[in-house]
Amino acid sequence: MAVDEVKLLGFWGSPFALRVEWALRLKGIEYEYVEEDLSNKSLMLLQYNPWYKKVPVLVHNGKPIVESLVIIEYIDETWKNHPLLPEDPFERATSRFWAKFVDDKFVPLIIKMSSSTREQKDKVAEEAREILKTLESCLNLNKPFYGGKIIGFMDIAVAWIGIWAPMLEKIIDVKLLNEEYMPLLNTWFSDVLEVLVIKECVPPLDELLAHYKDYYDRFMATKA
Repeated sequence: MAVDEVKLLGFWGSPFALRVEWALRLKGIEYEYVEEDLSNKSLMLLQYNPWYKKVPVLVHNGKPIVESLVIIEYIDETWKNHPLLPEDPFERATSRFWAKFVDDKFVPLIIKMSSSTREQKDKVAEEAREILKTLESCLNLNKPFYGGKIIGFMDIAVAWIGIWAPMLEKIIDVKLLNEEYMPLLNTWFSDVLEVLVIKECVPPLDELLAHYKDYYDRFMATKA
């Protein structure tokens, strides 16, 4: 049987590429990582994702799969070891729902917050905190991970917030993760991000902060 050829087109500062790497590492899948310059996108990226022209893109034996949640599900279905999604159909659907809930509801607010006035920013931040509080309601106090004792789909789909939210606070002075208001959510993020295979993939936080601070400053300068 031919050896699987797996290639991941990503960007070091993308949380969506990062969570695909988490899935690949948890599964123990060997892959080639291709770093993309998003200001000068490669012909490979344009070929494999001509419509959106975004990362991440997983290429498996020449077949491209795009959109990070779809990629993670593809990885889980293709390589059966260390299942990421629960076997129970209802639990699988619930995991998918919450992951999509975060992508559809929380991510747009982060983008909006980064380009708002102070008054607008505070209002959007409050909305974002309510979404995180709603997310917290799906957690179980006695489970270190979403599905229990083993890290899975929901953990890797959402844990990036535990990295990016504190970074956003430093850049735009908006606190999203309140330890007193959302203690269970904060504990969950900490537990997931302390898993060695997860921790090893996370970019240096000082470099990540510097990159996004520079991007934010340049964006605000163009608006001014």
